[in-house]
Amino acid sequence: MNESHPEQVTPSWYGDSVGHYEGDTLVIDTVGVKADRPYAMVDMYGTPYGPALHVVERYRLIDYDDARAAIALNSKENIRIDEVAPDPTYMGKHLQLHFRVEDQGVFTMPWFATITYERGAGGWDENVCADNMFEFYGKGSEGGVPAANKSDF
Repeated sequence: MNESHPEQVTPSWYGDSVGHYEGDTLVIDTVGVKADRPYAMVDMYGTPYGPALHVVERYRLIDYDDARAAIALNSKENIRIDEVAPDPTYMGKHLQLHFRVEDQGVFTMPWFATITYERGAGGWDENVCADNMFEFYGKGSEGGVPAANKSDF
């Protein structure tokens, strides 16, 4: 938080992210995402990216009245994953994410999107994510969930 990117960013799977607050909005700036892998894509639709990828995310809480129009738009434009149904009775704050994506080597101009998250009516099951799923699911006693004495990848 409240730091700058280093002069020389070494590309990594998740890049180099720095954050700061602008009023009530958390701003996260990410550069240096590794692009030298098969099927490097910025979203689930297969949108490619290159080494110049730059993503700026803005997170903020918005009131229910402000979120209603955004939620209606979400239901028309975004795929819903119904693992957890939204709570139709919840009228509190909602989390909104606005992000901007630019990559001069891939896109002719920056593009952006906004997603407003709804509060779920149920809980979420715990999931283990890793870049190399074979480490977790195919090596018998060598696999398993990462532990402090064993790296994730």
